[in-house]
Amino acid sequence: MDPRFAHVTDWIFDLDNTLYPASTRLFDLIDERMSAYVQRLLDCDPVEARRVQKNYFREHGTTLAGLMQHHDVDPHHFLDDVHDIALDRIAPDLRLGEALRRLPGRRFVFTNGDSSYAGRVLAAIGIGEDFHGLIDIHATGYRPKPDAHGYALLVDRFRIDPARAVLVEDMAKNLTPAKALGMTTVWVDNGSDHGNHLHDADAIDLTITDVADWLTILPEDAHVG
Repeated sequence: MDPRFAHVTDWIFDLDNTLYPASTRLFDLIDERMSAYVQRLLDCDPVEARRVQKNYFREHGTTLAGLMQHHDVDPHHFLDDVHDIALDRIAPDLRLGEALRRLPGRRFVFTNGDSSYAGRVLAAIGIGEDFHGLIDIHATGYRPKPDAHGYALLVDRFRIDPARAVLVEDMAKNLTPAKALGMTTVWVDNGSDHGNHLHDADAIDLTITDVADWLTILPEDAHVG
């Protein structure tokens, strides 16, 4: 086992563009539905809808957070709408499943999406039964990563010792609160939209490009890089 992770007993994973590759462009489908939702809500043209959507994402952590603050949008209505997508861009990943099940300790999902969508995605990948718990945007009271509230909730609800936990995440900024708590951090630098936004090298212990590749060699390779 890589000595940087030999102490880890709780493995925490983001969902989108982390447990499946960003190259699948699955999140593009959600992104398109977000823009369409904003366009209908504001009765504006597609260019303006896109501008508003991305501004809210950058300023509030998620488009939803911005819509809730500025337009009193119902989060359930929004999430049900934007997650109504086909999942045929992702396929079962047997190698990832096997690697996850080899990890010592517990496995969790920590996502700015909702549990219904997360369940569908995990099932499509073939890893729906491989996690011990999940924290979604409803659980955090719609305070998305990197808001510290969700991290504290995760630690408290599942009695996680941050010093023995790792967070694996494609958005570099979302690793900063985890590092502040004492977690080991892994950045999945795989081309996610704004994945390097507010990148803080001091908050990142390891950078990888593919979770399945990393986990497959982790048990026997002491020089993961």
